[in-house]
Amino acid sequence: MLEFYLSDLPGSLYGSDKTSVANTMADNGAKLLLLNGSDDGTNSPTLDGQPLYDTELVVEGTTAYINNDYANHRDAAFEEILHLMHDYGIGTSGPWAAPGALPLFTASIDTARINAMTNSLWPTASVDTWVTQWIAELKKEGSLSQEYLASVIDSYYGYWGADTTNQGGMGGIYIAKTRDDVTAKDPMGMSVVNEFFNPVVTYMARIDSKFEGDFSLTFNIASPYTHKSQYLVNAQLTGSLDSNLIGNEHNNTLSGNAGTNNIDGLAGLDTAVFQGKYQEYSVNVLGDSVLVQDSVSDRNGLVTLSNIEQLTFSDKAFEFTTGNLTEK
Repeated sequence: MLEFYLSDLPGSLYGSDKTSVANTMADNGAKLLLLNGSDDGTNSPTLDGQPLYDTELVVEGTTAYINNDYANHRDAAFEEILHLMHDYGIGTSGPWAAPGALPLFTASIDTARINAMTNSLWPTASVDTWVTQWIAELKKEGSLSQEYLASVIDSYYGYWGADTTNQGGMGGIYIAKTRDDVTAKDPMGMSVVNEFFNPVVTYMARIDSKFEGDFSLTFNIASPYTHKSQYLVNAQLTGSLDSNLIGNEHNNTLSGNAGTNNIDGLAGLDTAVFQGKYQEYSVNVLGDSVLVQDSVSDRNGLVTLSNIEQLTFSDKAFEFTTGNLTEK
């Protein structure tokens, strides 16, 4: 996920070359602390760094991910790893801030945060006393902008869209729940996002090995987890349970597991990836689909490909158009 955040975004104001952010993180000794348990006040880190707790790490396809378990397993990885990059790389304006790589971007984030607080976008007017006290603590420690930006990012990437308990994002602290909300209700926050952050999530999402059924990268209101997964572009099934992948309008890279899979890329220029050499597979064109069976056990299994334009093996690559498979 950190690699995703630090990947260049050509054409953006501050994200076209993120080398300086990565180097500044190294210079500042950035550390992500992966801790057991949860952030309940009983398991405080003993080292200086950005903590991320076990219960806050939610893998795509797990029960917590599919059911959007905000109460017990709120996925905080986007937030905490963002804090790591913001505090140690981009830079903040707090009194104890480490030297940052992008002071102009820091100022842009601060300006959007001040606007959000002035207009009750963050925190919203409906927050309780606990949140009000928390905001006061953030002000003292100089981390208001970090928490504001995390709220924007969480909503931008769909992590609060499935919340039926609160009106906005971040448990009701932020006015915007979805990306459309950020655009409409906090345009300055959206401007900050566009200056640095990729509109799609580019890391390879490794779907949990216990997942069965259809994992979709296309938004479907009947499957609330797709508020999040709609922004993924790359996904890989793991384990050996029979399950399927459904892509989206982007150029997807998709891979099956050791079971029997259907992979449908839908729109875009989509690629199916196989771990072995081409000669180790049986490949058959069936009209507009391709049936690929691995001869090596416990690797790629049997997969039916639909709306897939490219097949990549460890030694060869093929294009699939109008029922024809041709080597590139």
